[in-house]
Amino acid sequence: MAYITSRPTALAHGATLSRLALATLCAGFATPLQAFEASDPFAIRALTPARPALTISGELHRMPCQALPADAVYGMLEVVDLALCKNPTTREAWSYARVQAAQVGLAQSDFLPTVDGQVAASRIRADSRSTTQRNASLTLSWLLFDFGARSANLEVATQLFNAAVSTLDSTVQSVFLGALQAYYNVQAARAAVTAALESERASRESLSAAEVRYRVGTGTPADRLQAQTAWSQTTLFRIRAEGVLRNSLGRLANIMGLDANQPLRLDDIPASAPVAGFEGDVATLIAEARERRPELKAAEAELKAAQYGVAYARAAGLPTLSLNAGPRWEDIGGASANASSIGLIVNLPLFSGFNTTYNVRAAEARTDVQSARRDNVRQQVALDVWEAYQNLSTATQTIRTTLDLLASAEQSERVALGRYKAGVGNILDVLNAQSALANARLQRIQAMLDWQVSRATLARAVGALDSRLLLPAEGGKKASNP
Repeated sequence: MAYITSRPTALAHGATLSRLALATLCAGFATPLQAFEASDPFAIRALTPARPALTISGELHRMPCQALPADAVYGMLEVVDLALCKNPTTREAWSYARVQAAQVGLAQSDFLPTVDGQVAASRIRADSRSTTQRNASLTLSWLLFDFGARSANLEVATQLFNAAVSTLDSTVQSVFLGALQAYYNVQAARAAVTAALESERASRESLSAAEVRYRVGTGTPADRLQAQTAWSQTTLFRIRAEGVLRNSLGRLANIMGLDANQPLRLDDIPASAPVAGFEGDVATLIAEARERRPELKAAEAELKAAQYGVAYARAAGLPTLSLNAGPRWEDIGGASANASSIGLIVNLPLFSGFNTTYNVRAAEARTDVQSARRDNVRQQVALDVWEAYQNLSTATQTIRTTLDLLASAEQSERVALGRYKAGVGNILDVLNAQSALANARLQRIQAMLDWQVSRATLARAVGALDSRLLLPAEGGKKASNP
């Protein structure tokens, strides 16, 4: 068996020194390279958005990000902050943004050279003779020119990262709104229970009045039975209202990232009156929404990424110029050789089975897809603002009307009950008045809920939902349940 060597070294200790030098070189490279790889040379961590948390007036309002003690009272601030911290949806979106940030670093790394080391040893046996072969090498590879493929790939990664950050912002606002809706639903359910208890008390009072009149002979058995039926109905309504409250508390705990059976105590609803600040020219609101909505920003970024993807697909089918260099050592049967090389490599893709052609066509089609999606989001933003604006306008008018409705229903119930106790009225008037009062209370509760939720929904539709919505108005104070 023939062996081919180059630059043979006669002295054995020369080969030993070469092996020792190469081993030292590899070891010397390994430790700093590992440390360098673990670092962040492209400052990607600085690009990565912070973990979702509530901010107030530009300052981080960091809560403990854990459930409060069982006897603690949750306000809107605590509810929203815990939802942003612990809801898996925000954590998923934040983690995806970190993935895309790492992709930007990966795209930037393509501009740097790579250094690879290789050490090999083998035992070769032929014609009853065996020989040990050892070799080691270091190779530097550097892509010098590629007609803009790396630049296009970096732009794609950057735009996808921007889209991920905007998606994170959208997710945060969605969870923010969901937490507010769940909070107000619980408050409405609490108020409904209070209203049901009040209706039950009034029905019990009517039943007592009917029984008194029946005992003294001025009432009929029908009056007493009708009052008994009305009382039973209000009791049933109260039981159902309590069940709705328990379910609402479970949904609130869920959006806060807690188990549904987590006990929660909520504070009273902050006093909020309809304000004109959320009412304005709807065309101006739509224009503002198209500037601020993170969903539209994400769609724009994804469209740009698709456009740069076309440039990348075209450049991927063009020639590339690379630099390769590095030393090499080889020992075969005691004869060793040292060599080094440096050279330029031109890669000329001559025919790829029309791979590049169809990659470009697919990239152009993806651009059209993203353009259509962007336009669809633009239209949806306008629709969201329009509906939220109309809902808030309706809720603002309704909340004012239900106040008058509740006042008149309370007065009517007091008059009907007083007349019946005085013996000049009938039980049907009392029961009808009490039913109307119960309905007026529920409409008042629903109007308050609708206005609070509509206000937050309009802020979300415009892309301006933030902690300012949680802060009490100047001189504001806590209010009891309506």
